[in-house]
Amino acid sequence: MEKKSFITNSFEQTKQVAFDLAKTFAGGEVVLLDGDLGSGKTVFAKGVAQALGISQEVTSPTFAIHNSYNGSLVLNHFDFYRLDESEAEMLGLDEFFGDKSGVCLVEWWSNVEGLLPKNCIKVCIEKIDENTRKIDIL
Repeated sequence: MEKKSFITNSFEQTKQVAFDLAKTFAGGEVVLLDGDLGSGKTVFAKGVAQALGISQEVTSPTFAIHNSYNGSLVLNHFDFYRLDESEAEMLGLDEFFGDKSGVCLVEWWSNVEGLLPKNCIKVCIEKIDENTRKIDIL
């Protein structure tokens, strides 16, 4: 995938970028989310969920580690801030990566980098100001 860059000026625009990306998903995609606290990773996840027809409220998996939502594809949203590779593997969380029945969004992915497939999509979200975000999709 060639690099695509977007500037968004609202939550809705950020969700739209995610929605458009997710509309290309066929199942098995692993999306690595990079961004500081408050940059819009959960907003991005909400856009993906909307594209997958998920009506449940999408929340940050910071404390749960893994949130799962059912839609046209299962959305598996991970936050590996508190886990390392061996812990994630022991819990079987690596088994979701590449599963064709779903899509994975992974925050703090560098903590489990060795478990990830090679062909991940990387999304970098940079907070420019209160409303403006720069989103790079690699």
